[in-house]
Amino acid sequence: MNNKYGKLVRNHIPDIIKNNGEIPITKILNDQEYYGELQLKLLEEAKETISAKNDQELLEELADIIEVIIALGKTKNITLQEILKEADIKREKRGSFSDKIYLENVEQTLKR
Repeated sequence: MNNKYGKLVRNHIPDIIKNNGEIPITKILNDQEYYGELQLKLLEEAKETISAKNDQELLEELADIIEVIIALGKTKNITLQEILKEADIKREKRGSFSDKIYLENVEQTLKR
C-alpha cells in the first residue's frame, strides 16, 4: 500500500519509516523549493496548533513551529537569537498580547 505525503519532513523521518519496514521515496529540495515548503510547513503547524486537543499536543505543536521558524531563519542567515531580539524590540515598542486586548473598530475623528 502506498501513502502519498508530498510534504517537507524532519531529517529522521525516512529512517523511522525504514525501521517500520517501509520504503520512503524522497528527494532533496533546492533552496527555492525548500523555502516554499518551509512556508507551507509553518501554515500546517499553525493549523495543528489551533486544533490541539490538550496542553501536551499544544506544547508539541508550538515546538514544531519553533523548529520551522529556526529553519526559515537559517535560510536567510537569521539566527534564533536575532529573531528573539527582534521580538523583544517589537514588544518594547508595541507591547505584547498579555493584556488580551481585542480591537473591534477604530472610529475616525474630524480633523480641523
